[in-house]
Amino acid sequence: MSYSYRFQHTEEHAAAYPPVQRFGIKFFRKMYKAWRGMFAQIGARGFFIRDTLRGFSEPATFIPETIRQMRVIGVDSVPLAVLVAAFIGGVIALQTRYQLFEGVLLSVVGLATRQTIILEMGPLLTGLVLAGRVGARMTAEIGTMRVTEQIDALETLAYDPLAFLVVPRLIAATIMLPVLTILADFVGVASGFAISVSATDMTVQDFREGVRLAFGIFQVVYSLMKATLFGIAIAIVCTYEGYITTAGAEGVGRSTARAVVITSVTILVLDALTAILFAPFLQA
Repeated sequence: MSYSYRFQHTEEHAAAYPPVQRFGIKFFRKMYKAWRGMFAQIGARGFFIRDTLRGFSEPATFIPETIRQMRVIGVDSVPLAVLVAAFIGGVIALQTRYQLFEGVLLSVVGLATRQTIILEMGPLLTGLVLAGRVGARMTAEIGTMRVTEQIDALETLAYDPLAFLVVPRLIAATIMLPVLTILADFVGVASGFAISVSATDMTVQDFREGVRLAFGIFQVVYSLMKATLFGIAIAIVCTYEGYITTAGAEGVGRSTARAVVITSVTILVLDALTAILFAPFLQA
């Protein structure tokens, strides 16, 4: 018995009930389909990650491409990451200074700028910005290769498509996101320092005392931990969405938009979970 026949039969069977019961049957049937689809998506992504890990067994395939992807993901993204961090650091320092009430030490501005940039804004904004710039590019590239059958050609030539397309991007994103985050943290704090000293009544000594106050190495480790998770999320989600692209150019655009949205939400969820798990260890 085919699925379409069974579906039509169950629809006719549901129509025989009174309206209230019929509504309940259709509602729970739709809920069942939604849950089944969700678990199917989770399973498909699990198999994709498994096959990607298997691609690490072919270093001759992914190492040359990894170097190029590190340049595309990391080096080419430096101007954007620096620009965002500079503006955010300056705005945070400026807003913090003018929100202080009478009697509060001005060194609090340096402390607030450092903590906000290193613990939150540095890795989070770098991840979100790269999700739009790098993630969309990953999805579009792999999606175009899928709809133009270039991935099928790689399989014909005995290349593992995941080892050639996904593994290099995963390694590059995992390495370069922390590097860009270190740069963003430094630029953000330096921008906050420059704005505070030049545009407010703060002195160099005031800001320096705040930056040094209650500083711990784990704060930097925490920032890099977030950046590493964000890099993995960008690479996995965006390459998967590109790899399963269908329906030509329209499908590529749809996959790219979906990848950016899912990646952004994933980054926010990972940011919240990381804060919940490790915030107690950040206490001064």
